[in-house]
Amino acid sequence: MAKAILGDSEKWFIVHGVQDDFRTDGRSCENYRHIELETGILSNTHGSARIRLGSSELLVGVKVELGTPKPQRINEGWLEFHVDCSPNAHPVFQGRGGKELSDNICSMLTRVYRNNTVMDLEALGVIPQKHCWVVHVDVLILECGGNLIDAASIAVKAALYNTGIPNISLTDGDEGEVEINLPDDPEDVKHLKTINCPVLVTLSKIGNRHIVDATDEEECCCSASLVMGVTRRGHTVGVRKMGGGSLDPESVTEMIDSGKKIGRQLHISLDKLLKIEAGMSEDIKQTGYL
Repeated sequence: MAKAILGDSEKWFIVHGVQDDFRTDGRSCENYRHIELETGILSNTHGSARIRLGSSELLVGVKVELGTPKPQRINEGWLEFHVDCSPNAHPVFQGRGGKELSDNICSMLTRVYRNNTVMDLEALGVIPQKHCWVVHVDVLILECGGNLIDAASIAVKAALYNTGIPNISLTDGDEGEVEINLPDDPEDVKHLKTINCPVLVTLSKIGNRHIVDATDEEECCCSASLVMGVTRRGHTVGVRKMGGGSLDPESVTEMIDSGKKIGRQLHISLDKLLKIEAGMSEDIKQTGYL
């Protein structure tokens, strides 16, 4: 993680504030910062989203292409994640400085999306053993202000919600082969079902308490953190411990319970916002010169 440089007195101030459930920006321990979210902002992708969480900003683009199913899952397509840190996001990202952060975010996203309970991967299948849809999800970190993992997961779900896959048709070709026909209308698409897509909730241990949505200054004071993949029903689809510090069993149980509750609340707000965004885009499509 890209961390700010703090003095001992600044760390002391942050840690003691967290113990009193009062953080430097006025939030309580289980509150997120203000979230700004836009979808459909990149015209050369099949889906896209931009998120600003506090001072963290990320851009997600989704492209779909026809590929070959994996041998062990011949009827399914798959998602492939790519995460890149802009050198302008933080000085530590110069050169290959952001590789560890990119790998952490990418591996966590891959872990929570690699099952059929999260997304219907069979819906991405076209011709068993021969063709399927491969969904490439590219995450670009534009500005680093803490809690990038959560921000990336929210933006990924929004971008997938915005993604349209071409409605193809299959016809019989020569020598028994099946031909794939793409639609002429670029608006002739089917949307992915993202109702069960998870968000990642990072709970950071500071002193004797845990917080969510840590800023980069608070991440400097964090001894260890727990990253959870949570669905809209509050089910956990992945857990990973990060950081060099230890977590006692009682703290882990408490953090998991908090993560489930906060994850459900986050889903409610996100789903409501995405429906509003979808309604706005439909209104825009209905206007024009003709």
